[in-house]
Amino acid sequence: MFDYDKWQEIFHTVRKNKLRTALTMFGVFWGIFMLLILLGSGNGLKNGVSRDFSGRAKNSIFMWTQRTTMPYKGFKPGRWFRYNNSDAIALKAEIPELAYLAPKNQLGGWQGANNVSRGVKTAAFDVYGDYPDFQYLKYMTFPKGRFINDLDIQEKRKVVVVGRHALDVLFEKGEEPIGEYLKINGVFFQVIGVFESFASGDNKIQEESSLHVPFSTFQTAFNYGDNIGWFAMAPKEGVPAEVLEEKARALLMERHKIHPEDVSAVGSFNMGKEFSKIQGLFMGINIFNWIVGIGTLLAGVIGVSNIMLIIVKERTKEIGIRKSIGASPWSIISLILQESIFLTAIAGYVGLLLGVGLLELISTLIEGTDSGMFTNPEINLEVAAWSLVVVVFFGALAGLIPATKAASVDPIEALRTE
Repeated sequence: MFDYDKWQEIFHTVRKNKLRTALTMFGVFWGIFMLLILLGSGNGLKNGVSRDFSGRAKNSIFMWTQRTTMPYKGFKPGRWFRYNNSDAIALKAEIPELAYLAPKNQLGGWQGANNVSRGVKTAAFDVYGDYPDFQYLKYMTFPKGRFINDLDIQEKRKVVVVGRHALDVLFEKGEEPIGEYLKINGVFFQVIGVFESFASGDNKIQEESSLHVPFSTFQTAFNYGDNIGWFAMAPKEGVPAEVLEEKARALLMERHKIHPEDVSAVGSFNMGKEFSKIQGLFMGINIFNWIVGIGTLLAGVIGVSNIMLIIVKERTKEIGIRKSIGASPWSIISLILQESIFLTAIAGYVGLLLGVGLLELISTLIEGTDSGMFTNPEINLEVAAWSLVVVVFFGALAGLIPATKAASVDPIEALRTE
């Protein structure tokens, strides 16, 4: 491997055929470069989509009411129904797989915003009635104060937890919000906490533009009776979200006299199921990227093998002279293998550096920006290193056939070659 004469011959061959060598190396370079770009881009897309799922429990379930579509027990199709407080009690009592349950209401309904004021400042924010369990379903931190607790629910306290963005709108910078009062639709609530969402981008701003008050207080203050808008829930550890979803749906349908087959009457969103679908999709994308990348890499390596065959043919007479003066077959094989490995290793290393460098550049440029469904196109350094090892291994294989052919050259026949 460190024979000086062999290296001189290799460099002489490279200098003699610069264009041919460059094009051969480019095939290998492009193969590993594209492999890394494809894998990094796949990871960037995966990170962007996963970011949209951040900030909430991956196994959470949301369940709401819709119109019935089938007649049942004297009720006609097209009937509206509403959840109520007794449904929440029944869910807790009859479904042992249930870990967290958060009945929810929202002023103005889905995506409805209401007037929230403090002094001369007025803004429109989403206002929710919540239970303490909600903080375990949608992850949040509390730089100031706390979230709603059981005593707030029991005593129907007029307290409110404010999102960071809503705080910035209603309060001056540096002003202490805890203990201050906000007026929500004409009712005063005392601020007990400020929260920040784990989400990012537009989702973060939207979630932090909301206010949360105790569920019991919400029903009383805004004349909601015992109505519940929808349920947020999550199963105990180790229990599939689908099990909880099916049991909760069946119980609610039974309680509201809905036909057992009228599943569309109870709308639901299973975060765990959707997240599993996304994970499966990205596994497929990753496999596809590997197939395309390795295929491109193999095309480059095959090009190296073909060039080495040409080199062997061009140097047939030289190889015959070597063998006639006593060169061993291994010395011939090692010369060809060394040149093949050298070309693929250099081309692969350059492709590795430029591929990783380009991904880091893209990651730096989009850092801190709202890049939508694409963020941090990273590549595992271990994967990158193994890619280079594979390239070198393929380089050895690419040179093996030409090297074997060179070692089998008959000296007498070689000397006759023109």
